[in-house]
Amino acid sequence: MGKLFSLIVLVVLGYAGLYVYYGVAVQQEVEQQLEDRGLSSINVDDVTYGVTAPISTSANIAITLTYQGAQATVDMAVQGHPVFSDEVSVEFDGLQALRLGISFGQ
Repeated sequence: MGKLFSLIVLVVLGYAGLYVYYGVAVQQEVEQQLEDRGLSSINVDDVTYGVTAPISTSANIAITLTYQGAQATVDMAVQGHPVFSDEVSVEFDGLQALRLGISFGQ
């Protein structure tokens, strides 16, 4: 029983590490594609994806981007696996939300 529990804990820890690294790899890929298109001033703030995204070769993700006072959340589709594959495609799918910040400075 103890060996089975240890194996389960090991698998869960491995998957948790893969889950976190998947988010970092997707964020780096999006930042690289933005930079390649001359949009390096846009910041990637957050990457949201499902629990099964790290074990599939295609996933739908939501990315929060900021540019000066504006913030947008966009849906994107990832084709390929950013951790295990050399060929990854990140495609724009749709706009979820757009927030504009207006400040009246002195």
